[in-house]
Amino acid sequence: MRYFIKLAYNGTRYHGWQYQPNAASVQETMNKAFSMLFNTNISLMGAGRTDTGVHAKEMYAHFDFGNPFDIPSLVHKLNSYLPKDIVIYNIIPVHDEAHTRFDATKRTYEYHINMFKDVFLQEQSWFLHQKLDIDLMNEAAQLLFNHTDFQCFSKVNTDVNTFDCKIFEAKWTQDENEQENNRLIFTISANRFLRNMVRAIVGTLINVGLHKITVVDFNAIIESKNRDKAGFSVPAHGLYLTKIEYDYITQ
Repeated sequence: MRYFIKLAYNGTRYHGWQYQPNAASVQETMNKAFSMLFNTNISLMGAGRTDTGVHAKEMYAHFDFGNPFDIPSLVHKLNSYLPKDIVIYNIIPVHDEAHTRFDATKRTYEYHINMFKDVFLQEQSWFLHQKLDIDLMNEAAQLLFNHTDFQCFSKVNTDVNTFDCKIFEAKWTQDENEQENNRLIFTISANRFLRNMVRAIVGTLINVGLHKITVVDFNAIIESKNRDKAGFSVPAHGLYLTKIEYDYITQ
């Protein structure tokens, strides 16, 4: 029987989701917890990678297990055993061919920027004290809908077969609950993302907001398919994976 796990984690202490030798990862930490509680080797498959320091408000992984078990009891035991920066929300029975990575139809990320120094958000938001032209950044972000090839925002030497992605949403908003609108959030949704794509898009849009490049330049960068022409990659600790959607799972 195959099961999906709905979880979240604070990525500050981890070198991303995926297992890495000699480095702490979320996948390895969870593999150990599941294997200990099931008293057999359990290997989880995640919905995708996250970079070192990136957070996930919603992540999915799957595993196979032949014998029935009490799901609420296991969720409780896992949350008691796992470190405080990883939480299991639910374990969901699915069909045997279901796959958390390949079956995802939509993924959403947020990038959080703090415009005023906040000592409680040092690892959860990027502090940027420079003034940004948010309207211009949103104008540039709308150009993402006109393209599907985002090679210019991809990490170089990646092993993907295609750089095509379909963007569903891309916008900047200011958090109205924050005093003097000090929190700025970029939300982007797509059917898939390339490695480092969101952080490179945000860095390039920041250059638009700082008036270092124009909206026309932003479009030309996408058409160039050249990572060297795009902007810098913003720090990982401001990035959150916030939602993954599947046709057969009710959110």
